[in-house]
Amino acid sequence: MSYTVVKYQKEEGVALVTLNRPESLNALNSAVFMELGAVFDEIAQDPEVHAVVLTGSGDRAFAAGADVSELKNLSPLEAREFALMAYRTQEKICNLSKPTIAALNGYTLGGGCELAMCCDLRIAAETARLGQPEINLGIIPGGGGTQRLARLVGLSRAKELIFTGKIITAQQALEWGLVNQVVPAGQLLEEAFKLARDLAGKSAPALALVKSALDRGINMDLSSALHYEIDCFACCFATEDHREGIAAFLEKRRPAYKGR
Repeated sequence: MSYTVVKYQKEEGVALVTLNRPESLNALNSAVFMELGAVFDEIAQDPEVHAVVLTGSGDRAFAAGADVSELKNLSPLEAREFALMAYRTQEKICNLSKPTIAALNGYTLGGGCELAMCCDLRIAAETARLGQPEINLGIIPGGGGTQRLARLVGLSRAKELIFTGKIITAQQALEWGLVNQVVPAGQLLEEAFKLARDLAGKSAPALALVKSALDRGINMDLSSALHYEIDCFACCFATEDHREGIAAFLEKRRPAYKGR
């Protein structure tokens, strides 16, 4: 399938997905969400892809938010449908069994910040700026901002960022726990790919199971989450990769995982 507002390429087991509307700071509109959903459907079914890097085109923005030109005349019902469309695409990213890394190359605001939070890990360029400034438009986050941000940085920090609509630096985002790493802008994709290739070399079934244990367990009570972890742990022992991993450890060599 060909894409217009999203670019998709594969390299060494890693998929690079790029939001491709640099003239509008990669603002998110219906077309972007539709193509992004299709790309992640393709990635989910591709056995050659073991990790994903998501970034924005150009050096100014990952995504500067939803496309206001599309939002400005929406009725409440249409606004709800737009948010639901975004939600369906976000769920494809969140539920992907393969690890995802957002490489934040500039403004990561509003819907862009919400999209970044759908990824497992976030690496930011030193020049990146993050925030949920919807309040300054007389609206609130509608793409998971109130929920995912609070889960990442805590309720008090989330209220501070969303109530004020302020924009924070990459370094502050790192200190708050919103991003995992900050790197020089010129090294962003290099560092993102380095991490992605490292993850792509690990056992795919083990990564899928531990991602599920973390993502599902965080929404369970502790006892249920611990039992779910035990179930995931036990499932590892049905894989060829667990036998290869243990054998490689005992034989003091690098494992050659087959992803099954």
